[in-house]
Amino acid sequence: MVLAFIEGLVLSFILLLVCVVNIRNGPVGGVHYYSKEVQRRVVDMCLITEAQIKRNRSLSGLAFMAGLLIASPLMVFCVNGAKTFGQGFAQLIMVYLVCGVFDRVFIDWYWVGHTKAWLIEGTEDLMPYINSSAWVKKIEMTIVLYPLLAALLSWVHTLI
Repeated sequence: MVLAFIEGLVLSFILLLVCVVNIRNGPVGGVHYYSKEVQRRVVDMCLITEAQIKRNRSLSGLAFMAGLLIASPLMVFCVNGAKTFGQGFAQLIMVYLVCGVFDRVFIDWYWVGHTKAWLIEGTEDLMPYINSSAWVKKIEMTIVLYPLLAALLSWVHTLI
């Protein structure tokens, strides 16, 4: 399980890199993570187009999904040697929940909520960008979707 925890940190680092790449030229590049209201405002301010938001969302999603669906299972089943559904499930849960906690606490609560790195001038009245109800929904999704994904990937591995 120690390896799975470390691999959770690796997945967290992948997520962090995806976010850093998105905002490398300013927070507008990561506006696809914000609410639709903020996205509309930024488009109305001519800082980005809807097509660019859609492109950034797709590229970010592909990059992170590669970590979730390819890198993590490879680490668990090939590096760690998980053989059974239970072994794979337990390790993937650890990997995904470490990353989920990192995402909710470090990225959403601290980095987006308490630094100026993600502040888009002209949208201050729409802050917090991740309000408490959105944050709770993200936590609920982490608690439900990550275990489902871990179960699915572990089941698929048992078929191989």
